[in-house]
Amino acid sequence: MSIPDPTASSVLGMPLWLWALVCVLIMIALFQFYYWVGYKLGERLYESRIGRRIGRHRILKVENLVRRRGAIAVFGCFWVPVLRHTLPPCAGVIRISYPWYTVASVLGALLWTPPWVVGGYAVIWAWLRLAARSPVLAGFALVVAVAGVATLIVWRRRRRRRAALAEPVGPETTSAGLPT
Repeated sequence: MSIPDPTASSVLGMPLWLWALVCVLIMIALFQFYYWVGYKLGERLYESRIGRRIGRHRILKVENLVRRRGAIAVFGCFWVPVLRHTLPPCAGVIRISYPWYTVASVLGALLWTPPWVVGGYAVIWAWLRLAARSPVLAGFALVVAVAGVATLIVWRRRRRRRAALAEPVGPETTSAGLPT
């Protein structure tokens, strides 16, 4: 039994380590872009279509998190799905220290991205290997995975709907809690 060469893994002819590096660079570039969008928009972020959809109160919560935790919040946001894409523009709006923001976003991208690339690679190839051995079992596994994701989405939407209905509606707010 020989030890497999870790550099032999490839996707579309490109080594897996290079895919991981490209994905890290994309995440770093994306975080820089988000920061500068927030920096340039400033307060107009609240009035933008996405700002209205997210809600000013939610954006303010994220801004307060960045004010309290600074670069640690930027680093940690990689592990929280919604924060990963809402915190960087807020960091730009409140103009946190750009050098510290860059250090935190680079470290976050370096630690968060490779496990997702390698994990995704492992899941896809494990499923393909299963499909080669037993197409019926692979189809069943795919149906179970899709059903699990659909169940999770429906459960979260119902939970949100129940929470929105439970919020008290005052004379100055709509049922969604937004000012009239």
